[in-house]
Amino acid sequence: MPQIVTLTLNPAMDLTTAVTQVEPTRKLRCSLPRYDPGGGGINVARVVRNLGGQALAVYPAGGPFGDMLERILSELQVPQRTVPISADTRESFTVDETSTGQQFRFVLPGPALTAAEQQACLEAMARAVPQPDWLVLSGSFPLGMQADFFARFAALARQLGARLALDCSGEALRQAVALGGIDLLKPSLSELAALVGRPLEARAEQEQALRALIEQGAARMIVLSLGEEGAVLAHAEGIERFAALAVPVRSAVGAGDSMVGALVLALARGWTPREAVRFAMAAGAATVMCPGTGLCEREVVEQLYGAMPA
Repeated sequence: MPQIVTLTLNPAMDLTTAVTQVEPTRKLRCSLPRYDPGGGGINVARVVRNLGGQALAVYPAGGPFGDMLERILSELQVPQRTVPISADTRESFTVDETSTGQQFRFVLPGPALTAAEQQACLEAMARAVPQPDWLVLSGSFPLGMQADFFARFAALARQLGARLALDCSGEALRQAVALGGIDLLKPSLSELAALVGRPLEARAEQEQALRALIEQGAARMIVLSLGEEGAVLAHAEGIERFAALAVPVRSAVGAGDSMVGALVLALARGWTPREAVRFAMAAGAATVMCPGTGLCEREVVEQLYGAMPA
């Protein structure tokens, strides 16, 4: 079975609760909280495991929320390797407003990583057994990241003979695209627009930006996620659009990570890019059907995928 190793540089303990209405000043009586391990790479590893694949989650951890992350991932039977850090792992929280169906997401910044802690994350990935087929770098970058971190991450992938998937934003995304050679890149529309420095409202503008990135060697395959408008696949063979699946939406948390997990798993299994994207869209749709920070389940993903038109 292909081995997928994910790195989450800024993990979080995700708390989800609900109130009737979000109002200022007043005390808001919340429902009982739900706790889930969070952060891009951790979610990707959880989705790969949910879908029957093999994944190892590598992440830095410190303080009570770091301990909680490790305990809950163990309960979920997600293989993990923690890198001890001196600062505390962050908490993030989501509030569902039951009177309107709106969701409010509060994302805290997280601790800075020292240079030694950053290097330890790479070394933890290098020690993965069995040797990985894919390395996945997903999620936000914490404060204090060294400018050459992605270059060292890409060098590790080459050293291990692994393919490289990336889902990040901001300066980290710009550095990665400038370096090039990414096997799979999954930006959102806002991330792609920020990368190219202009709005991309029209379909032709989106496709032109994707085509330019492929031609310049930034990535071999790009999947642009468009939420309720579906997704776009771009690679050397061309560009194809996919309509979103019509499903009831309960929470958008983790939908993008679910797409990445399903994409990498499908590609690792030798699926075509087109079928990998269809599978990823089924995983994303299955996740938005879950409450709070819940992630897709295999049976639902397979049902949705099987019902999609060819």
